Amino acid sequence: MKYAAITKRLAGLGSGKWALHIEGRRKAAAGIPVIELTIGEPDLPPDPMLLAECARAMQAGRTRYSNGRGEPAVVDALVRKYAKRRNGVTSRNILCFPGTQTALFVVMMGLLDAGDEVLAGDPSYATYEGVAAATGARLVPVPLRAKNGFHMQAADLEAAITPNSRVLLLNTPHNPTGAVLSASEIAAIGEICRRYDLWIVCDEVYEELTFDDRFASPFDNPDLSDRTIVVSSISKSHAAPGFRSGWAAGPSEFFDHLLPVSETMLFGVQPFIADMTAMALTQPIETSSIMRANYRARADLLVDRLSAHPALKPYRPEGGMFIVLDVSGTGLNGNDFATRLLEEENVSVMPGSSFGEGARDLVRISLTVLETSLEEAARRMLCLTERLAS
Repeated sequence: MKYAAITKRLAGLGSGKWALHIEGRRKAAAGIPVIELTIGEPDLPPDPMLLAECARAMQAGRTRYSNGRGEPAVVDALVRKYAKRRNGVTSRNILCFPGTQTALFVVMMGLLDAGDEVLAGDPSYATYEGVAAATGARLVPVPLRAKNGFHMQAADLEAAITPNSRVLLLNTPHNPTGAVLSASEIAAIGEICRRYDLWIVCDEVYEELTFDDRFASPFDNPDLSDRTIVVSSISKSHAAPGFRSGWAAGPSEFFDHLLPVSETMLFGVQPFIADMTAMALTQPIETSSIMRANYRARADLLVDRLSAHPALKPYRPEGGMFIVLDVSGTGLNGNDFATRLLEEENVSVMPGSSFGEGARDLVRISLTVLETSLEEAARRMLCLTERLAS
């Protein structure tokens, strides 16, 4: 039988990147006590007020069809959110989606054609390559160097640009490294994008989880407003990943063109979840501040424990819910170290190769478990490292 070309382009770019996570879950289901440090699933539950609002909305009959752009209450909340960051934001600058991933997929479908190129940091989030490939475009890596704190450099971006480059895909705070770009770094990167007429798509799902409150965005830079599209959601900021509630913010003209694409894929989001999202965006909910403090403390704990062995090099994150660890000193690459860690110590982490060739010597460790579990996981990592050194 014949299949569409997209199935070939995406072969190996889906759940295969989470193979070790899936194997860890399989072991846990078999009764083996695995410490899971793979995915970015907050250990804090959503605020009870949000759950109550979602239930209230369902009971009130908010279960019917929505419209293509988004429920009025959540669109209005998003307008207010982004109007605080830049003048002139209206409902035409907003589109709602079921999660950041869907928003990113639809936005890329509206920007790219077969043969185009998307520039993205290497390492970068595991789904970015597939999102580009789905359109027929190609992901071009821009090296994020440890010596620069994994911050993208304007010179490295410019060196990667070709006549086929159309989009720069940014992520700040960055997954997997936790790097947070400054306003000056974004301005320098943005100047390159202006010079080469590139769109900027910025994944800001970790916006509320910067450790020193210095979040910056190309959306906030007036010189970049005509070429910047932000995607985000409440998955991380409000510990609500299962509710799948996200959005995109950007130029109104682009969204006028994108709306039929969005409506063809999914005509509207769930009204009862939209009501909860509107509350999340407008009420003083402390979830993100609690997580921010927790993740910073947990990152500090792991840096302290893992730095004790000369073969391990943890990199302190500036935001987000992960830390990356260079394991090349053990003689193994990230994939082999992660595989043996799961097999021998029942700790599951993500191999850096899931995030790009530039991360082959890294593993990504989630900070979304209690400190006692992190302490034990660190002890087991050190045990494995000691065996490898003997």
